[in-house]
Amino acid sequence: MKKIFILLFLFITFIKAEKIPERIVSLSPAITEDIFILGQGDKIVGNTIYCTRPEKAKYIEKVGNVIDVNVEKIYSLKPDIVFATNLTNPKDVKKLKELGINVVVFSYPENFKKLCDDFIEIGKLIGREKKAREIVEKVKKELEEIKKQAQKSEKQKILVQVGTKPLWVAGKESFINEIIEFAGGINVIEKGGIYSYEQIIKLNPDLIIITLMGIDGEEEKKNWKKYIIINAVKNDKIFLVESDKICSPTPISFVEVVKEIQNLIK
Repeated sequence: MKKIFILLFLFITFIKAEKIPERIVSLSPAITEDIFILGQGDKIVGNTIYCTRPEKAKYIEKVGNVIDVNVEKIYSLKPDIVFATNLTNPKDVKKLKELGINVVVFSYPENFKKLCDDFIEIGKLIGREKKAREIVEKVKKELEEIKKQAQKSEKQKILVQVGTKPLWVAGKESFINEIIEFAGGINVIEKGGIYSYEQIIKLNPDLIIITLMGIDGEEEKKNWKKYIIINAVKNDKIFLVESDKICSPTPISFVEVVKEIQNLIK
């Protein structure tokens, strides 16, 4: 009887091990980075043209962009699992599933909690749940310390620009707002979207952050300097931040950018 239990245990362990994917396709820059953080980057056989972090991700076979992908190329890579997002073309997701490919779709995280929950779920799916939970626990503790430090500083009004021509800014409904608040700032924008420079003048932010998402940062800084009446312009408080960090973060880079903005506020 004891031998039977041992054999059953080994069989179950073998089956579980078989379920851990060896060939992964990631259709999200953040998910690609998550997988590398969890020590499984060498299992990624395909990703998007926007997957550039870490450096090794740049040299993996490209299968399209975040929205439209090459279904035939993905199929040829024989993935065990494909990680997609709700930005991925639903038609492509449907085709992949019809081809018998296991596709897991993650929605864009609206807050830090969802970001961490997704990270743990990815960890589960690639056999790294324990490590994922350890990382999340660590960054949560770091964030608590940052919040304590932020309470000691005077709150400043912050504007985060994520697009230009037209001017597009982040509002309080986005997780970027959480980044601002954790850093000890106040988002001057109630509802994100397109704004005029005249509207921003009235809101008078103390600090302007420009995300480098297809934006010529230095050129945009020059453009802002025309509006000398704004506190951020008057006090030379216009800063550039890498778009991946603030718009497509991992739990680790989320905390990193909170720290970065906190240092800008000081």
